[in-house]
Amino acid sequence: AGVGVEHPDITNSSRRIKQSEVDGCAKNGVAGIVEVKIGYDGIVVANSVKAPRFEVSRKDLFLALAARVPGSREGELMENPYQTWQEVNPALPAIKIEVLGPPPTSGTRDAFVELAMEGGCKKIDWIKAMKKQDKKAYKALCHTIREDGAFIEAGENDNLIVQKLESNPDALGIFGYSFLEQNADKVQGSVVDGVVPEFDAIAEGTYPVSRPLFFYVKKAHVGKIPGLEGYLEEFTSEKAWGDDGYLADKGMIPMPRAEREGFAKDVATLKNLEM
Repeated sequence: AGVGVEHPDITNSSRRIKQSEVDGCAKNGVAGIVEVKIGYDGIVVANSVKAPRFEVSRKDLFLALAARVPGSREGELMENPYQTWQEVNPALPAIKIEVLGPPPTSGTRDAFVELAMEGGCKKIDWIKAMKKQDKKAYKALCHTIREDGAFIEAGENDNLIVQKLESNPDALGIFGYSFLEQNADKVQGSVVDGVVPEFDAIAEGTYPVSRPLFFYVKKAHVGKIPGLEGYLEEFTSEKAWGDDGYLADKGMIPMPRAEREGFAKDVATLKNLEM
């Protein structure tokens, strides 16, 4: 929104900045931006440890949660009729579809619809072909979550989701891997496309619903706002974001060393963001 003490020096982001957002910054006089990727996080679908561990595919998640789904003929779409997981896939349990997740304002929601919902949506060949013919219609179909009560927006409060999962072992919740790790005594991550959401699987990229985490620095404030340089130096130090750093203890998945070194150099030189 602008340069000056009334505006942020740094903003966190659970997805990469978009070109339209960079353009918006430029329009408001924010020209110099430094991009800092800090590590990775997995988006997990979890349920109570009191229930059996869920095993789903991204296609199952799309069919269970999309507002519109394919009908009986190719090219046909219908309002989502599925009430139970077994109706989505006969191999899944005959329990009601009830998923607690973040609101549209959340980066976690952005990442979930892009990685899980769209990831499953494009497993259907004729929908995948739509992307080339009508990208807008394709995205609207793949990214729109149903609003008939099967998906429940739980705000930005992951603690509330865990409480609800504890009281209802049939329900599923969506949140970041770090929160799963902190609550491993209460909830368990579902297997997605055959992969368990574990530290190594997210770091290697084999777990299909994982995302990079970023923050963005306003160059115009560096050297003007006290403590900014120290903050950047601390955050990009091995003791913070390294393999054995304190951020890994909090559940963040560190980047490979070469990637860390690249971003640390960008920060040290205040390299301008390149899209």
